[in-house]
Amino acid sequence: MYTMMQVCSETNMTYQTLKYYCNEGLIPNVKRDKNNRRIFDEHDVKWIKDLVCLKKCNFSIHEMKVYLDLCLQGQSTISQRQQMLTQKREELLKSISELNDSVSYIDWKQGFYNDVLSGKIPYKSNLIKID
Repeated sequence: MYTMMQVCSETNMTYQTLKYYCNEGLIPNVKRDKNNRRIFDEHDVKWIKDLVCLKKCNFSIHEMKVYLDLCLQGQSTISQRQQMLTQKREELLKSISELNDSVSYIDWKQGFYNDVLSGKIPYKSNLIKID
């Protein structure tokens, strides 16, 4: 069994986030010790790691709750869960593409500045007139 702090350490989650997830019902069947403190077993920790991944995939709390509800219904909802993951995957790939475009712009702009500073090309601006 794991304490809240041990789970936080194991999952790289803050104490506040773990408590929030528990209070929101994202971790079903949370057990309590004799002092009424939350404790977690291996299954809980694996699920919490899944929640961390879902959050990194830009799942909202609501979407995580929907996903959890589907998981709790068992095998019959696998296609619905796949559909949710497919949609998130497409959104992430679009974000990656947009980020790659941004990195390319920065690389181009840095190259431009390097060329100007080295005297390879003259400086020109779209904002100010340079004689």
